[in-house]
Amino acid sequence: MDDTHNRESCCHSDNKHNPHRTHAKRFDVFYHGSILVLVTTIALHFILSFADASPSVLHHFAMACLELLGSMWWGIVLGIVAVGIIGKIPREFFTGLMGRDDSFGGLVRAVGGGLVLDLCSHGILIVAAKLYERGVSLAQVVAFLVASPWNSFSLTLVLIGLIGFKWTFLYILGSMVIALLTGMVMQTMTKSGALPQNPNKTDHQENFVLKDEIKILWSRASFTKATISDVIFSGWHDGRMIVKWLLFGTILAASIRTFIPQDIFQDWFGPTMAGLLLTVIAATFIEICSEGSAPIASELVVAAQAPGNGFAFLMAGVATDYTEILVVREFSGSWKVALFIPLITVPQVLFIGWLMNMATMSG
Repeated sequence: MDDTHNRESCCHSDNKHNPHRTHAKRFDVFYHGSILVLVTTIALHFILSFADASPSVLHHFAMACLELLGSMWWGIVLGIVAVGIIGKIPREFFTGLMGRDDSFGGLVRAVGGGLVLDLCSHGILIVAAKLYERGVSLAQVVAFLVASPWNSFSLTLVLIGLIGFKWTFLYILGSMVIALLTGMVMQTMTKSGALPQNPNKTDHQENFVLKDEIKILWSRASFTKATISDVIFSGWHDGRMIVKWLLFGTILAASIRTFIPQDIFQDWFGPTMAGLLLTVIAATFIEICSEGSAPIASELVVAAQAPGNGFAFLMAGVATDYTEILVVREFSGSWKVALFIPLITVPQVLFIGWLMNMATMSG
């Protein structure tokens, strides 16, 4: 089963006749607008530089864009390939991988599924709703949601380019801890009756054996020139939503670097508890996909010297996102379930962010 062109996303809709040409005739403000701003700015800077007439602001903005793009390009390329490969794997594989047993092992599998699946922070909500509909437990769905949004393989590669392997690894580890703990709390609350059980859950256990499923996928794999080409085109089609927000995030991050003096940025969003709280508040109101948040988070790490704030910006933007709260309320039918997600996750985000900042300051 080829699931490449059936993946739901908040950021694009599929073209049934020719999916590789989606949006070809429609101007996308974020995608085409970001490309227009970046290309025009960089080209104008180099043209004026030959005449020594490039304004200082234009110079700093263009160089900031080039530096950010130079750090991200290889992650974007590898990410597109990864998206194409993952798109060839049936979604039932991920559903089976998570299972339906409400245990710690089930939570671990749910977090693992969230780490692997490559979708934006809003597109992942549609998948979560489908998993809930298919009987995956509430605790697993929530753990999957908390682990998923910025932890995609493609965005991980981009973050490594922006902030380095060490902090990217610690960010992933921190998000996994938060996802597991949140799932455990939800699991305890559903078992005690404080939160409603998934009414779609059954006692049926799918006969899913990971080793056997991987063998089946491998036996069906094809490495012809046509297949490789299809993976690349599919990866570009499905990964375009990631590229769009990365480009838009690059413009925002370059603007911060150009127009906000570093000392002011450090005073407001530095590695203090006040800076951490301001970061969480900002993340709550900045409504962009997680991919667009990555360059901004890197500025918090590099310019503000506050890696904990960068972590909080990525995580809190998901945990406090009003879209997520409304969608969870919709598919679970419970405001209590929806509101408990930020109530459980935000204190953990603040604590782990504070630990990261303290480690940096003490070092």
